Amino acid sequence: MKDLKKIIIITGLSGSGKSVAMAAFEDAGYYCVDNMPVALLPEFLKLPIKSAYEITGLAFVMDLREKDFLTKYSEILGALRQQGYECSILFLEAEEETLLRRYSQTRRNHPLSQGKSLLEDIRVEKEKLNPLRLEADRVVNTSHTNVHELKSIILNIIQKNPLFSSMRINILSFGFKYGIPLDADLIIDVRFLLNPYFVAELKSQDGEAESVRKYVLSDDAARSFLEKYLDLLDYLIPLYEKEGKAYITIAVGCTGGRHRSVVIARKIFEHINLPERHVELTHRDIGQ
Repeated sequence: MKDLKKIIIITGLSGSGKSVAMAAFEDAGYYCVDNMPVALLPEFLKLPIKSAYEITGLAFVMDLREKDFLTKYSEILGALRQQGYECSILFLEAEEETLLRRYSQTRRNHPLSQGKSLLEDIRVEKEKLNPLRLEADRVVNTSHTNVHELKSIILNIIQKNPLFSSMRINILSFGFKYGIPLDADLIIDVRFLLNPYFVAELKSQDGEAESVRKYVLSDDAARSFLEKYLDLLDYLIPLYEKEGKAYITIAVGCTGGRHRSVVIARKIFEHINLPERHVELTHRDIGQ
């Protein structure tokens, strides 16, 4: 686990997109907690955090759902900064018309609802949060953004953090005779390539064997295909990252998933496996 000294406080107006922002941080590898009482934050940071994945940082959604938030956050965050924590405040807001429309669509109650009109509740919350807004490291107005655009904005913010965790990419080889992978985002069929299965000395080997790789890649069609397909992936992957995808699976299939798909999947892996990326290679049916 990396040194978790980077803390993001996600706050702002109700209905401004804090849940979407938290999801974007979670997709980027952050350990996220919604509605965290600020007084409990120092004790929470003492706990051993266990996760199935390496954690990039910590993000907490804090707002006026907690009554003591505004009176305690400054003192607590100040103490944490003295202990070496880097505490940043991300403040989300939106125009009144946008907030009214969003509440109308979701039919949820405003957290400050006390029998007054929704517009009055929004204005009271805005007034109470204004000092916090002035202290924020980043203010984002979400009035004219959809979910995907907001996630893209948040990911651009996250990328400034040196602990940023990029989109996870899984390269998967498989055999069509055993079924198409259900989690595949992109599927390429390479059954048009030379098939080592019909070569006696290669049949018992798999696509990780040097002799099989040389045989498959000796064909002009294979080399031309790889050049074009890798060029396509070089174009697509940054677009998927910009769109805010947390992971993508690129599946390569041949008949049995033992020879041609393994060779091509390996070549794709070698091409896109850059230091700043999280890329994995899986041969689903190589042992069939």
